[in-house]
Amino acid sequence: MFVGVSLSAQILNPVKWSFSSKKLTNNEYELVFKAAIDTPWHLYSQDIPMAPPATTFHFKKDSSYQLMDTVMEIGHVIQEYDKNFKMELKYYSDSVSFVQKVKLTAAGATVKGSFNFMTCDDSQCLPPQDVDFSFNLGKVIASTQAASTTVIGKDKIDIGGSKKGLWGFFILAVLGGFLAILTPCVFPMIPMTVSFFMKEGEEKSKGKFQALLYGLSIIVIYTFIGSVLAVIAGPNIANWLSTAWLPNVLFFLIFVVFALSFFGMFEITMPHWLVNSSDQKADKGGFLGPIFMAMTLVLVSFSCTGPIVGTILVTSAGGAVLKPIVGMLGFSMAFALPFTLFAFFPSWLTSLPKSGGWLNSVKVVLGFLELALGLKFLSIADQTYHWHILDREVYLALWIVIFFLMGLYLLGKLKFALDSDSPFISVPRLLLAIITFSFVVYMIPGMFGAPLKALAGYLPPQNTLDFDMNKIVRENVKAFSGTAGHALPKEICATPKYHEFLDLPHGLEGYFDYDQAVACAKKQHKPIFIDFTGHGCVNCREMEANVWSDPQVLKRLRNDYVILALYVDDKYELPKDEWIRSTYDGKMKRTLGKKDADFQITKFGVNAQPFYVLMNAKGEVLVQPKAYDLNVDHFIHFLDQGLKNFKSGKGLFNINGK
Repeated sequence: MFVGVSLSAQILNPVKWSFSSKKLTNNEYELVFKAAIDTPWHLYSQDIPMAPPATTFHFKKDSSYQLMDTVMEIGHVIQEYDKNFKMELKYYSDSVSFVQKVKLTAAGATVKGSFNFMTCDDSQCLPPQDVDFSFNLGKVIASTQAASTTVIGKDKIDIGGSKKGLWGFFILAVLGGFLAILTPCVFPMIPMTVSFFMKEGEEKSKGKFQALLYGLSIIVIYTFIGSVLAVIAGPNIANWLSTAWLPNVLFFLIFVVFALSFFGMFEITMPHWLVNSSDQKADKGGFLGPIFMAMTLVLVSFSCTGPIVGTILVTSAGGAVLKPIVGMLGFSMAFALPFTLFAFFPSWLTSLPKSGGWLNSVKVVLGFLELALGLKFLSIADQTYHWHILDREVYLALWIVIFFLMGLYLLGKLKFALDSDSPFISVPRLLLAIITFSFVVYMIPGMFGAPLKALAGYLPPQNTLDFDMNKIVRENVKAFSGTAGHALPKEICATPKYHEFLDLPHGLEGYFDYDQAVACAKKQHKPIFIDFTGHGCVNCREMEANVWSDPQVLKRLRNDYVILALYVDDKYELPKDEWIRSTYDGKMKRTLGKKDADFQITKFGVNAQPFYVLMNAKGEVLVQPKAYDLNVDHFIHFLDQGLKNFKSGKGLFNINGK
């Protein structure tokens, strides 16, 4: 009897739900979900970047009613640092009401569905819970006279925390916009912008107007089209632009054309039909040219900015409207600023000679850089579709040749048609040549397996290298220790699916299929290390080269975990019996990458990579998932804490909702 009482006392139910409906007009209702929360527990808002623990509503589709707007939260929202998840989150204590407006389209309606929520106090969290609901609404009254709106209880909408959250989100988005300028497919676009607005014989006022229109167009395109794409196509639109062969091959060709133009082979001009159209509208400001330039910049740069705006797109697709618009506005304003300034004040660069001399040298050097950086786009498509055109040694060979020729050019040993003769080499040019040749020397060992950590985010993976000295050494060590003849490495239990075209870095062994990893984790009694990665993920390569390569990290990954790498951008076509229909967007996922990406979004509410999750075979997440962080000590602590929680049976939440 005493044991039974003790066990019953451990069953916690700190949230009590009540349901009601309020009639607004003859055919409009408010559905009210009210939560009474015990002290000191709190219930999470819908507006947080994790699901769970975000409160999430699902309404069963029915032709007898329509949802109006999204679920509104009424109560005093608190936004502060959450000790359980080690991040700033929004939640409610005491009470909160969730309100959904519906409009009846038939003589009566039954609104059915479910919602998922999670509660925590300062020291623990309860597993996420699912609650079913059903509202039987009355018949539609023929009268069109509107009834008075009913106030729900005594709660008022508290927007203070919301405003604070939006401002913080805006600032982070602005910082993201400035960081995007430094990415390899954005920074080289600045000279093209300057050259477009450095047209002789045009009025300065017209040029400034075009510059302002150019910057405004960038902001409008990112803010409007980005948010619309998020709602229509979902968060995977960023992934498509980053990994699909068509946009990446197109971006590669665009960079090659830019490079050839900077070398002096030809001058880039707008299409005749576009030029004629712009001339016809000259009195109105000739707005087509700047808008076209802005659209080109957005399309070409989106491959690199996709990971940054990915979180904003997920928020938009999840139903929020204001937050993604504010985020995209902040991002695009910062992103457009340097382009607009250079376009608005082209004299900052026109003080240099317009032909030959320094200006032409700068253009030629930028041509070399664009030719080298353009290979990144082709490499992404090559890795994603397993063409094996640009494996690591081929990519490195091209870069070595390109930068060697660039060094010769800086020393005056290589000249182009528009170059002017110079009787001497200036000191800055000599220093740049020294840096260039040093870079070439640095890359040469990479042909034989050197990790080249500084370039990890720009090179194809190490496993695509044909002659890898590190791999040869590892295999010889295995042969010497007598483990080379084993059918399978001790780290895995069965031959991994997709091992023919997927691999792990640093000789690690693991899986690329969730079910296989879970089965092996059960057999070996180990936790699972999930690596959400991608062929085109620059930050993933940097993490692997700078963090995973650390001996202490490698030791823990190899000995303590079953590794599961999920490539969200792989284009491998799955057999029909492995297709899944997403519970997030309702679409059929037919490729390995789309299936893995959907798993990340539906289970964790995140679509950015890298993203690391530690969990057990039951689906219980052991610690707060981790994103990009080059601090090795932080990553070691992450792995150690996950292993400690695994051994003690402690978990944050179960991805299967159990």
